Amino acid sequence: MLNVEELGARIIISFGNGSVYLTESTLWGTIVAAFLAAAGIIMGSRLEKVPQTRRQLLAEFIVEKLYSYGQSNLGKAADVYMPFLGTMFLYLLCGSALGVLGVRPVTADVNVTFSLSILSFLLIQGSSIHVLGIRGKVEHMCRPYPFMFPLNLIEQVTLPVSLAFRLFGNIFGGLVVVELWYVFMEWLSSFFGTVPFFRAVLVLPVNAFFDMFEPAIQTYIFVTLTMVFLARETAADE
Repeated sequence: MLNVEELGARIIISFGNGSVYLTESTLWGTIVAAFLAAAGIIMGSRLEKVPQTRRQLLAEFIVEKLYSYGQSNLGKAADVYMPFLGTMFLYLLCGSALGVLGVRPVTADVNVTFSLSILSFLLIQGSSIHVLGIRGKVEHMCRPYPFMFPLNLIEQVTLPVSLAFRLFGNIFGGLVVVELWYVFMEWLSSFFGTVPFFRAVLVLPVNAFFDMFEPAIQTYIFVTLTMVFLARETAADE
């Protein structure tokens, strides 16, 4: 049976009286970030104008696909924002797919998803003020009528909340479904013997969906929504 008290991220190390601690989300999130940084340094070193290695071909393929993805939502502005958004995309994808390795996904922790959504919010608002100016930003929020300002303000303030809970809810929900499926398979196997063979076989499709397909979909939704709001909030009034 599932222990409800253990659904949150486990504490790996605690210091002092326990008020300072390191959770598995922080640990694995740092490992994912370090892995992506190292991969970026390795794949981005000793580049040639004409690719001569598979490493450079792979690097150019990833960058080309990310920029193409960004241009479909941001247009020419993708050249400015995709270094950040592309990094966020890769971090979300890797951090959400850790279940493939038998590790709790970092995005199954609401603290992580809120941190990422706040970064998206700051990017959107900061870019909007930079492009439109403070006066232009206020006028933009009054479109199409001045009385829409409070509604637009509420929409923008609630954006990071909706982004965070959408990502957290789907990844954490998948984690719970997989654990419940494990328990069900063990219970079903007990009718045929002591070896939980159903868990070893019938759980694979569930793992494939929630540990591979679902992380890719949620990463795409999170970054796409960020780009859509970014494009909208930096668009000059016509």
